[in-house]
Amino acid sequence: QVQLVESGGGLVQAGSSRRLSCVASGRTLIFYPMGWFRQAPGKEREFVSVISQSGRSTEYVDSVKGRFTISRDNAKNTVYLQTNSLKPEDTAVYYCAAGRPDLTTPTTRDTYSYWGQGTQVTVSS
Repeated sequence: QVQLVESGGGLVQAGSSRRLSCVASGRTLIFYPMGWFRQAPGKEREFVSVISQSGRSTEYVDSVKGRFTISRDNAKNTVYLQTNSLKPEDTAVYYCAAGRPDLTTPTTRDTYSYWGQGTQVTVSS
């Protein structure tokens, strides 16, 4: 079992930055691709970004490319999502998730086994 705890959310102004963190316990994260998803009110949870086990491969949803950066520190069992140039449409609960170990950069919800409780990011205009 893997337990994931996100942090770093908050209320920010448009154009600002926020670094989200996801700390894991229970098992080392080195076996898992790690993803970030988000869910806005009234919308389905959507893929945001993923990083492979080694950290060499990443994927992003088009709407955040050039603004968000995913990274991981396997020694600290932690994954990060640096969010820059935030927009009101980025407002959502952000979830960290651990993907299937046999995949490298999965982008669909059904390929993730473990989820955190989420951290709220609210961007005011």
